[in-house]
Amino acid sequence: MLDKTYNAASVEPRIYETWEKAEAFKAGAGAKDGADAFSIVIPPPNVTGSLHMGHALNNTLQDILIRWKRMQGFDVLWQPGTDHAGIATQMVVERELMETQQPGRREMGREAFVERVWEQKRNSEGTILGQLKRLGASCDWSRTEFTMSPNLSAAVLKVFVDLYNEGLIYKSKRLVNWDPKFETAISDLEVENIETDGHMWHFKYPLASGETYEYVEKDEEGNITLRETRDYISIATTRPETMLGDGAVAVHPDDERYKPIIGKLCEIPVGPKEHRRLIPIITDDYPDPDFGSGAVKITGAHDFNDNGVAQRNKIPMYRLMDTRGAMRSDGAPYVEEAVKAQAIIDGAEMSINEVDLINIVPDDLRGLDRFEARKRVVEQITAEGLAVMVPSDHPEVAWMKGQAPDWHPLGRAIVRPLGEDEEGPTELPLVESKKIMQPFGDRSKVVIEPMLTDQWFVDAKKLTGPALQAVKDGSTKLIPGNADKTYFNWLDDIQPWCISRQLWWGHQIPVWYDAEGNEYCAQTEAEAIEMANGKALTRDPDVLDTWFSSALWPFSTLGWPNETPELQRYYKTDVLVTGLDIIFFWVARMMMQGIHFMGEVPFHTVYFNSIVVDGKGKKMSKSTGNVIDPLDLIDRFGADATRFALASQEVQARRTLRMSDQAAEGGQRFATKLWNASRFAEMNGCARVEGFDPEATRHTLNRWIATEMGRCTAEVTAALEDYRFNDAAGAVYRFTWNTFCDWYLELAKPIFNGEDEEAKTETRATTAWAIDEILKVLHPFMPFLTEELWERLGDEGVRADNLLMLTAWPEALVSDSNAAAEINWLVTFISEIRSVRAEMNVPAGAKVNIVVAGASDQTRSRLSTHEAAILRLARGESVELADVAPSGSAQIIVGEATVSLPLAGVIDLGAEKARLEKEIGKLQGEISKIEKKLANPKFVEKAPEEVVEGEREKVAESSEKLEKVQIALKRLSEIG
Repeated sequence: MLDKTYNAASVEPRIYETWEKAEAFKAGAGAKDGADAFSIVIPPPNVTGSLHMGHALNNTLQDILIRWKRMQGFDVLWQPGTDHAGIATQMVVERELMETQQPGRREMGREAFVERVWEQKRNSEGTILGQLKRLGASCDWSRTEFTMSPNLSAAVLKVFVDLYNEGLIYKSKRLVNWDPKFETAISDLEVENIETDGHMWHFKYPLASGETYEYVEKDEEGNITLRETRDYISIATTRPETMLGDGAVAVHPDDERYKPIIGKLCEIPVGPKEHRRLIPIITDDYPDPDFGSGAVKITGAHDFNDNGVAQRNKIPMYRLMDTRGAMRSDGAPYVEEAVKAQAIIDGAEMSINEVDLINIVPDDLRGLDRFEARKRVVEQITAEGLAVMVPSDHPEVAWMKGQAPDWHPLGRAIVRPLGEDEEGPTELPLVESKKIMQPFGDRSKVVIEPMLTDQWFVDAKKLTGPALQAVKDGSTKLIPGNADKTYFNWLDDIQPWCISRQLWWGHQIPVWYDAEGNEYCAQTEAEAIEMANGKALTRDPDVLDTWFSSALWPFSTLGWPNETPELQRYYKTDVLVTGLDIIFFWVARMMMQGIHFMGEVPFHTVYFNSIVVDGKGKKMSKSTGNVIDPLDLIDRFGADATRFALASQEVQARRTLRMSDQAAEGGQRFATKLWNASRFAEMNGCARVEGFDPEATRHTLNRWIATEMGRCTAEVTAALEDYRFNDAAGAVYRFTWNTFCDWYLELAKPIFNGEDEEAKTETRATTAWAIDEILKVLHPFMPFLTEELWERLGDEGVRADNLLMLTAWPEALVSDSNAAAEINWLVTFISEIRSVRAEMNVPAGAKVNIVVAGASDQTRSRLSTHEAAILRLARGESVELADVAPSGSAQIIVGEATVSLPLAGVIDLGAEKARLEKEIGKLQGEISKIEKKLANPKFVEKAPEEVVEGEREKVAESSEKLEKVQIALKRLSEIG
């Protein structure tokens, strides 16, 4: 006998152990003879990571597909594994060393530190895998891989060497995202662009030799609004410390204000005056004439946009900072370096490497943190009178009376806020307070510095053609379809891929150097030494970007470069389920490498799942305190409830999925509903009958539920085939909760309690069969509950060949249109009456007469057959037939008949009408208020996307409710 309540906490670990002991997850388990293969590779989580809501959603969707295909008889492989996650894992270990007061990485040395990371990996790898098991993931754990295992490392080395020999991997000096805390290049994916409070300083760059020009500003009609003689060009910058590395000042070629000085030289107003560099004023399409002064300083070594301008115009690029984000202190004194730098401007030929070696940081700024250097630069320029000054009451001045910051461009003497009776300076430097987007390391949380450094790159442009064509010709399908545009845009404009990282944890680059700096690329040091004719060699210290090894995941995990049976059987894989945020960093690169090395796409379908946000539609973050822990939900509501909440809300092409306790509670209520229904069936003698054939049933009710069960199965199957997870979950939910529990069991109660033993026997068997079918179609979504019920409701015991997860996916066995039409008519008839009762606020205990006018012979027959059910379930006093609908009644159309409910005397019509009118007014007011907000372009443009979407959802919900209330009021008006 089933327990009174379902206890997920005790059931789930026991069921999972049963599956593992039966080896039900292994590749090929439950497959039919001659079955086709179906494989998915898991997006490998960080080896030191833990389960978050994104993992929970992503792996739930994968597991749904895997369990469904396994039940369909496919030869299924879900390939698991973990990623070494270079920077993340190194950070974890370094932080632990610091917290435990152990020697740091540099004190330990590379070999000892790497061994310490391996120890961390061995200790923590089981955490994330164990958490995936708690979620119910049915991976073939016997095949668990790691991106730095010997087999996968061999694949990485071969790919690097092959691409190097093909000329597709090379070393170059380029601008990269540099993390000053971890002292390494990082990918765009590891950069968070965050809006912060910033400032825009306005400075004068004096023209060389005291030259002057007439500066003229005009309004839109061409009228002159300002004319003055200037001996400078004004620039605006948010990063004054980078002025030291300027190579030019750029203006737009159509900007009339600066045409007189294009090609002239101006002076960078920083450093010892007698050694200041002169830089050219050039034209480029990048500057915006309407932003700031329209003139832009070009610092090619510290800004990605400036770097493009510098490359187009052959402007020198000077690196100002060291690996820790401090102003460089290496190299010759400033005077010597400044002379070299000026020689380049004056036309001397130097390579980019030689330019980068020049340290043009003035001696007094060397070694300072970049932000401290910023303060010094601003102070020096302002003290010299080269800051653009405006009246102290100018609206764009950031520091005004009573609003002084911690430090002030005019010096620390006026840091304190001025009192009401104190007078400040009549002019202040023009410093605009403004919001700026700053790049932060997602793990280091420090501001990322664009840095010109030597790195290894993949010539991705030459690998993109086949990857583009594969999506264009449908070899690989991206779902939702709008992902195609994102994919094409990036690949069409793809840049060289920086694959080197200045870390110790990872795949060390297989390149060695001799004393003369010659490169030798080989899979082993012995091979490299042989290539170098026995010379002493030193290995490149950098490691590869984590995404380099991850790009090989679909085939390296199957044994490549060896020709393994698994590689032959399961490549190409079938579906990749992942997030749209890594379409460039992982998906596109797997496409490139898979086609290049395997000659075939790595998967035929990529499904991009939603991003999980909180219940209010806000992005989850620790700082706002709205992070939802999936393990906490599993503890409180169960894995099945959590999975179902996620799957039922995963709408294809919707970018976000709102998760909350309420959603998990809904999944838990659904589990309870099915458990209680199964318990009710068990208490009424419903037991599994071997060889039961639903097609042989005779009772209309039973033929109806068998027909509807088949329709549900077909709907779930079709939805999963189209990756419409919410539709699949919704179909099984509606059938189970509404069709089976609310209607079939209710209509079956009189049979269970009746005297017709034949009908009772058939209905008991049909009920048990229907529950089994529900368990099958629900299993991919709620595997623990369904497996438990499958076991408890049967008498075969638990065997490997009797597990629900290895049971065949159901088929539609009965299609009785007559039975379906009759019972569906009954359901509609009762539902419509219940709906009107609710709309009219009829007391639950009040019974009303039901008058049916215009009934056909068929309807009359159905009314006679099901009168008892109608009276019981619709709370009817009587069912009467009439030629015309009686006046003073609420009316409903069901088929050809008019169903009337005389409500006069049952409810207070006047009070009810007043209530509905008040509700209509309230809803109309709410809708109008939100629609005005949505009609405001500023709100739609500036408010977070999730807030705007939330307001639209409120309008939709209120509009739907308004329509129902208006229908109810109309019905009341018709009553009289």
